[in-house]
Amino acid sequence: MGRMKSEPISSASGVYAAVATPRVRDSVEVDPAALFDYLDAIVRGGVNGIVLFGSTGEFVHFELADRMRVTTLAIKRCRVPLLVNVSHSSLAGALERADGAIEAGAAGLLLMPPYFFRYSQEQIFSFYSEFVSVIDGRAKLYLYNIPQFTNPISAALATRLLSTGAFAGIKDSSGDWQMFEAVQALHNRLPFQLLIGSDALYVRAFPAGADGMVSGVAGAVPELMVSLDRALRANDSDTVGRLNARLAEFIDWVEKFPATLGIKRAACVRGWKLDHASTPLDQDTLTQINAFERWFREWLPIVLSESAAMRA
Repeated sequence: MGRMKSEPISSASGVYAAVATPRVRDSVEVDPAALFDYLDAIVRGGVNGIVLFGSTGEFVHFELADRMRVTTLAIKRCRVPLLVNVSHSSLAGALERADGAIEAGAAGLLLMPPYFFRYSQEQIFSFYSEFVSVIDGRAKLYLYNIPQFTNPISAALATRLLSTGAFAGIKDSSGDWQMFEAVQALHNRLPFQLLIGSDALYVRAFPAGADGMVSGVAGAVPELMVSLDRALRANDSDTVGRLNARLAEFIDWVEKFPATLGIKRAACVRGWKLDHASTPLDQDTLTQINAFERWFREWLPIVLSESAAMRA
């Protein structure tokens, strides 16, 4: 497995917002105008970067040509670095997506193991090895561990892959503290970016050595996550405690719903055009969503006020 060539773009750190993807109504086509307005709003929230077509972005719903067209336009528009998830169920599919993202000028690529079918850790190592060989240092590569939705990257495999020097870092969304500790032990010895993909874990992980987070919550409330990150970096324990309590309130609500739905509904309350669900919703869920939106309308002004000082 080859090593990464030098890149002019710095590695990811701080808060990267994992954004949702607006769709044209009653279709699986991306709505570019709505997406660009949404990206502008997220960037105004102070984030360090954007992750496009990740899990929060529901990448599995969209055709490659549509994703690549929108990625190119989004990179030209964005004032912050943009990481692109190029994951696919096959190596050929991942490489095709990677070529498009590299050509568009992505700051880096996220790649989870091949999904849907089950593979051994050795088979996943071979998948990454071949991907690295073909990409040949043309982009910064980030491992993307999200075992809730695909094959896991074990701590042993993450250590083995990161030790090759072929990866700029890892986004770990497992929420597994033992996994974090194993990767952080390597992080103490080798230079790579350790990004947390579990919002709830960040206040514990940052003091322990995480470089930043890829945050789904920042796709709806970027101000909260940016302020929390700044409070952690300033060692402002009082503000950290207050903002983390607000984060816990939000997470407690969104975890009641199918993945991404709560994020999108919160975004809708803020006027961002994400008013679509991947599947029809039952009446109980609709009732809960209405209750969540009422709560969020009261909660948001308080959080924005509390976040303002850290973002000044």
